[in-house]
Parts: sequence; structure tokens; C-alpha cells
Amino acid sequence: MMHNPEIRDMVVVGGGLVGASLAWGLAREGVSTLVLDGDDLDLRASRANFALVWVQGKGLGAPDYALWSQTAAGCWPEFATELAADSGIDVGLSQRGGFSFALSDRELEQLASEMVRIRSETGVRAASYEVLDAVATRVRLPHVGPDVVGSIYSRADGHVNALRLFRALHVAMTARGVEYRAHHAVSDIAAVSNGFRLSGNWGSVLARRVVLAAGLDNQRLAPMLGLHAPMKRSKGQILVTEKCRPFFDHVSATIRQTDEGGVMIGDSEETGTESIMTDQDISAVLAHRAIRVFPCLSEANVLRSWTGFRIKTMDGMPIYEQSERHPGAFLASCHSGVTLASNHMLRVAPMIAAGALAPELAPFHSRRFHVQAH
Repeated sequence: MMHNPEIRDMVVVGGGLVGASLAWGLAREGVSTLVLDGDDLDLRASRANFALVWVQGKGLGAPDYALWSQTAAGCWPEFATELAADSGIDVGLSQRGGFSFALSDRELEQLASEMVRIRSETGVRAASYEVLDAVATRVRLPHVGPDVVGSIYSRADGHVNALRLFRALHVAMTARGVEYRAHHAVSDIAAVSNGFRLSGNWGSVLARRVVLAAGLDNQRLAPMLGLHAPMKRSKGQILVTEKCRPFFDHVSATIRQTDEGGVMIGDSEETGTESIMTDQDISAVLAHRAIRVFPCLSEANVLRSWTGFRIKTMDGMPIYEQSERHPGAFLASCHSGVTLASNHMLRVAPMIAAGALAPELAPFHSRRFHVQAH
């Protein structure tokens, strides 16, 4: 006997940081929303994120992305407050500023040059920063080692508790009436007369509107709706130490001490693999550099190491767009799911709820990949 599939107003495909932020924002706009998510062991960026709210150095050659990231960081206090109100969970937001450490004069010059260029390309609207020599860096961070020749400091940067953020988003969206279904990976999406049919080995559901926020799987799903989400493989590895006494109350893109005391070390990138296995040689390189920056880490034991695949487009910038062929179908893909979470909930979700993306998101349309080189 055939059963008619249920009909939903809005379906978000993907329950990671991007999907959950959008679903929560949609629910706050009064949109009845269903989230279809995959399995725990899928290639999820959310399971391996570094939990940074990071602006420094972003958007080199892409001023719109630099300013979009800066806006997101500025909105994070409001976002965290609203998230705590809906979930009852404090995600531990700290925005005391971030450091990029240089272990050679050439490295410091390169970092400073990139910051100058970003400021210039954004019409001096990008976040302010300071270039600190070795002495100035150690005045602010007494535990920095002698190999550090200087640093870049930006007040805009910060971090959160990664696990609490993910949990808070799911609690908040559920509290607002979002229905979340795990183990509901979507294998096919088809446009039909009254919307879209989403199918999987669990059955099917009809949706009047749909948002693709499925991370790496957006690359497969997007063409089904006349959308485009080209991705590149970008695998990162993270080390986590035992809990240590506080020594670094700021943050960097490669080292952060969590609010619980453990230290996360990262910043590797592999592009030619699909393996989820960790690489001990990479672990050694990450640990060695971290110890050069903070020698006290030589006393800490590494408790865990894992890898994850970034949701990285071919140029590193996000993609936001509505399908021209199938209006009502939206796409959201980005690497910085933590940093941009505030924008996704506070800015993008209301646009989707209203049925159109604002002109400010035009630079992030996938048409940029279709431009022919001359």
C-alpha cells in the first residue's frame, strides 16, 4: 500500500554547525523547520572544528569575505546571549584577541604584509591589528618561548567551547520547535510541482522550500537543484593535551587553551587523501612547532588526536545562493562554521525566511566559479 509522504514547509539538509544555526534562525522567524541529518560517523567538519571566532588574516584578495568575517565576529556577543537564552547553555565565548606567532623574521614580514594588504583591499575597514616584536610579544604573553621573533595581534579574535556550542545549537533549535531527525541522510532531491521531494533509505518527505547545508555532501546534492558547490579536499589534524594550568588566555589559529584547561593544537592541511586516519608525522610537526611557541607544552601529555575534512570551496570563500532554476532551494556552504554561525542565524536565516538573499551576499554566489580566465 502506498503512503503519501508528509509535507513540510522548510527542510534543512544537514545538522552540523551551519545547518543548526540556520534552522534555529529560521525557527526564530516563525518558519516550521525539519532538519534531516546523516550518521555520527559521516565526514563532518563539526566534529573536528577548532572552535575559533577568527578574523585575522581572512579575506586576502577577497575583501567581501574579510568584512563578512568581521561582521560575524562583531555579532558573536549577541549570538551567544540569544543562544544561552534559548538553550540555557553558556558556550564560553572569549574575545580577548588573537595572536599569529612568527618563528622567523621572514615569517613575521609575510604576516604583516598580508595584514596591510587586507586593510588596503577593504578600504581600511578590516579589523585593526598590531605588529609586535619579540619583546612586546613576551610582555603580553610571558610563557612564549625564545624562538618567537614576533607576532600579529588582533583584538577581534576569540574562541568558544566547541562541544557546548554544538549542543547549544541543537537544544536551541529544538526549543524553538525544529524537528531533528538523525540517520536520515538524503540520497536524492527532485523538484516537483509543489516543492521538492527529498528521499533516502528512510523514505521520503515533501518540502515547499529546502536549504542545503550538508557540508561536503553539498557538492553531490547541489546539481540536483540547479546549484553549484565545488569543493576541494582539505583534511586537518588536531592534537589535544591533558588539562594544564592557565598560561594562554588569548587564542591563536594554531594553539588554543580551552576554558576547561586542555590545549588544542592544529593547522595542518592534506589535500591528496580521503583517509580519516591520523598521521604521526604530522602530529610530530604540529607538536614541535607548538613547543617552540610555548615551551611549557613539552611537559604536557597528548590525550587525543583526530582528523576532519574542512568544508572548503575552491577559493575558500562561502557559497550562499538561491536556485534560479528552482526558486525556494537555497545553498549554504562554508569553511568557518563557528565564526560565521552568528551571521547564519542573525542575517542569512531571515533572508531565507523572507524568500530572497540580500545583495550583500552576491559576492558569495557560485557564478564566480564560472568566470572564464582571459
